[in-house]
Amino acid sequence: METTTLEFINQTFPNEASLVAIEPIMQKLRNKIRQVDAEILAAVRQQSSSGTRAKEDLAAAMQAIQELMQRIKEIKGKAEQSEAMVQEICRDIKKLDFAKKHITTTITALHRLAMLVSAIDQLQTMAAKRLYKEAAGQLEAVNQLCGHFEAYRDIPKINELREKFKNIKQMLKSHVFSDFSSLGTARLKEDGNLMQQLADACLVVDALDASVREELISIVCNKELTAYRQIFEGTELARLDKVERRYAWIKRQMRTNEEIWKIFPSSWRVLYLLCIQLCKATRVQLIETLNELKEKPDVATLLQTLKSTTDFEKDLATTFGEENESAVGRGVDSEDEADDAQHDVEDEKSASAIRKKYEKQLAAKSGKNELEDTNNKIQLSFYGIISSCFEPHMSAYVELEEKTLMESVDKLVQTESWEAEEGSQTNILSSSTQVFLIIKKSLKRCSALTRNQTLYNLFLVFQRILKAYAAKLLSRLPRGGTGIVAAATGTDGLIKTSDKDERVICYIVNTAEYCHETAGQLAENISKMIDPQFADKIDMSEVQDEFSVVITRALATLVQGLETKLEAELAAMARMAWATMESVGDQSEYVNGISAVLSSSVPAISALLSPVYYQFFLDKLAASFAPRFHANIYKCKRISETGAQQMLLDTHAVKTLLLEVPSLGGQNAASASYNKFVGREMGKAEALLKVILSPVESIADTYRTLLLEGTTADFQRLLDLKGLKKAEQQPLLDYYNRRGPSGVGSSNPLATVAPAPIVTLAPASPPAPVTPTAATMASRDAVMARAAALGRGAMAQSAAAAAAVSSTGLKRIFALAESAKEGASKKEGTFRKLFNT
Repeated sequence: METTTLEFINQTFPNEASLVAIEPIMQKLRNKIRQVDAEILAAVRQQSSSGTRAKEDLAAAMQAIQELMQRIKEIKGKAEQSEAMVQEICRDIKKLDFAKKHITTTITALHRLAMLVSAIDQLQTMAAKRLYKEAAGQLEAVNQLCGHFEAYRDIPKINELREKFKNIKQMLKSHVFSDFSSLGTARLKEDGNLMQQLADACLVVDALDASVREELISIVCNKELTAYRQIFEGTELARLDKVERRYAWIKRQMRTNEEIWKIFPSSWRVLYLLCIQLCKATRVQLIETLNELKEKPDVATLLQTLKSTTDFEKDLATTFGEENESAVGRGVDSEDEADDAQHDVEDEKSASAIRKKYEKQLAAKSGKNELEDTNNKIQLSFYGIISSCFEPHMSAYVELEEKTLMESVDKLVQTESWEAEEGSQTNILSSSTQVFLIIKKSLKRCSALTRNQTLYNLFLVFQRILKAYAAKLLSRLPRGGTGIVAAATGTDGLIKTSDKDERVICYIVNTAEYCHETAGQLAENISKMIDPQFADKIDMSEVQDEFSVVITRALATLVQGLETKLEAELAAMARMAWATMESVGDQSEYVNGISAVLSSSVPAISALLSPVYYQFFLDKLAASFAPRFHANIYKCKRISETGAQQMLLDTHAVKTLLLEVPSLGGQNAASASYNKFVGREMGKAEALLKVILSPVESIADTYRTLLLEGTTADFQRLLDLKGLKKAEQQPLLDYYNRRGPSGVGSSNPLATVAPAPIVTLAPASPPAPVTPTAATMASRDAVMARAAALGRGAMAQSAAAAAAVSSTGLKRIFALAESAKEGASKKEGTFRKLFNT
């Protein structure tokens, strides 16, 4: 506040000159204070006077409330007096009203009683004269009248009338059943009025209890069943080969008695119920016939019987409106039609559900009774009602199918040319497509008859057939030599393959892949058409595994066959006089041989295999040949410095050749993993040769540095290759053992050829561990530099030879690769889907 006051003073008197107006301002403020004091005093006086007035108003309101309460009490008393007066006046009127109501009810009851008596008498007369049409309407009226007297059951007269009505209904029932006994007789066909009389009798049955209708239908059906059993039960016609006579008899009865079936109301569905009973009786008799057979039934007869049965079921289903389910219950001519039929079934089922819904609504509006609705809702399917009895006896059919399929597969394999179909771009064997074609035909035959246990058993047969075909493909693969001759010639276990064998192996790989894919499609199609309870059991994974084994074994055989071809070149490498070689020249002849083998085989293999399996083949080839080449160096007797330089040149050429192998098959670039593996494995051979080129005094350190996985045994073998005598080797071995080996034996899991074991000189005591020091690290670096210099020196000495190589050997290899690219046909990645065409 002080600050505000100061601001006001400073604002009002900003300088000394403004103090002249201080007196007028002070006077103005005094006037304002007096005015405010006056307003406050007036407000206090007004508040004092208004408080007194409020007390007076409150007292007046309380007085008014008391007067109002008094008036209310007076009105309430008068109202009670008025109510007592009204009750006194209306007491007699209420008695009169009750009397009127009772009299009206009595008159109505007596009138209805008179109507009931009259109606019962009329009904009795109609029943005696068998006037069924009039009696049906009269029954409805009497039933309604009796409903009004449910509360008067204790009155003797009412009970007497009810008992009389019951007797009349019993009489009507006996008359109706007596008249219906003439069904199927000549009298019925001659007398047209009797047909109309029976139709009218059905109206009476509808008006009677629902049990009467069921009893009448049962009598009619049993009459036909009795005639059926007399003809076909325990007679010559009960045989399986006579089953068509049964179905012909049923159809004839349906056709000749068509006028009789029209007597019954359509809501009764007498003909439908009769056919159901006849089908059940047929099923029972066929089961007895099948069980009485001492031997397995003849397959041809069994299939013909089953075919006739399924055709008959289909005819009945069509007659009674089951067309929408036919695609589900019976066979479809092709798998494409099966898929379309499956969609149609789903649509029809939905439409059928909607139709039934509205039929129920219309039935309720038209007043149909509960039993009729139940009959409309509950309808047995004719599909399988008879034919299902053949399921336990279909083993003979399945065995015959298996025998036929197995013979067909054997014949197809025997007549197989083991060449791809002319003009085919899939490079698969024709027998594979034929195998699936005969399987498709067998599936079609079975699905047209049954889709339950028998179809599942046939599926198991398909599995065995495909496994047998996979085994036959496996047996066609070339095998290694065995026996005494093979052991004596050193070819025991070696697989020799010609160019034709290589093509056949590629065809087997492609065929196995096609079978693997098509088997999965076959299982998918069978699971769609088979009964749902077996759908989860349909699985072709075991069969697909069999064909996967065929693919793996075939590719391994292909690699082994190529290894056998390369074995001669490696043997030539080991026989060369490396110790007496005087100069380094062009690449050795065995390198040209390796190039020729790869150039002749790889392009053809690439043209036939898919890219995935071709890459798998390359990986297996590199994993086998590179370690074999490295191990083959140890098979040489002695290698001089010049020989080591020549071999280093050859090794580099072989390494380049392996890196260029993918291009021989038309690949633009090899995979990174392939290049890395070839570089690593061939680098071991190059490192080994660099160690051989190193001076004797530093060979141990060079070996430890370049060959980290080297062992003492390998080091001793390397000294043998260098031509050192045993006495010269021992100090080096001792030195190497004192320093400790740099690692253990090779851990490459892909190496398939291990070096031959050699007896080594064991140290007297285990070598002590060496702790690396600055001097050791410096020594290691020096050894690495020296080894690199040796390698560069060897390559420099053979510069002229390398130029010759580039102008002869490698150029020839690259020319072969280019010709292979141009000549390789383009492979398609997808196979023909037999079950989708």
